[in-house]
Amino acid sequence: MPARTHTRPRPAPRGGGAEIRLPWWALALPVLAFVTLLLLILDPADAHAAPAEPSLAHLLERFRTLTAR
Repeated sequence: MPARTHTRPRPAPRGGGAEIRLPWWALALPVLAFVTLLLLILDPADAHAAPAEPSLAHLLERFRTLTAR
C-alpha cells in the first residue's frame, strides 16, 4: 500500500496576481547590452567595418550634437 505524501498548502498570492521575482542580473544584463550597443552606434569613429558613413549613424550623430547644446 503506497504511502500518501503530504504537501504544505501555499498561501494565496496578495492582490490576486502572480508574484514573480527576478534576480538583479536579469534586468542588469539587457540594460548593459542595450547601452553598449547604443554607445557603439553613437560613436561612429570606432566603427571601422563600413567604409562609407551610413545614413543612420549620420542621423544619430546630428541628433547627439543637437541635444548636447
